[in-house]
Amino acid sequence: MLTKKQEQEILISIGRKIRVIREEQGLTQFNLAYDAGLSKNQIGRVERGENKLSIIAIIKISQVLKVHISELIDYKEKLPKTTKR
Repeated sequence: MLTKKQEQEILISIGRKIRVIREEQGLTQFNLAYDAGLSKNQIGRVERGENKLSIIAIIKISQVLKVHISELIDYKEKLPKTTKR
């Protein structure tokens, strides 16, 4: 199970990747939000790591940015092993 700190690190990592790719492509938050069917405020919160994304929102963002979803959610830190039930 992820700790709150690990969850926050993941959200920040995803948000940074979205911002970098968006800026490299010359898109504004408004452009990305409009094309993904999300609000500009939501994109801002995502980029700051303040908002948990649904898988559908991540897919929409990846489609607008023309990147594979794995580019956004690739998390390099070692995560704790889960226990079998």
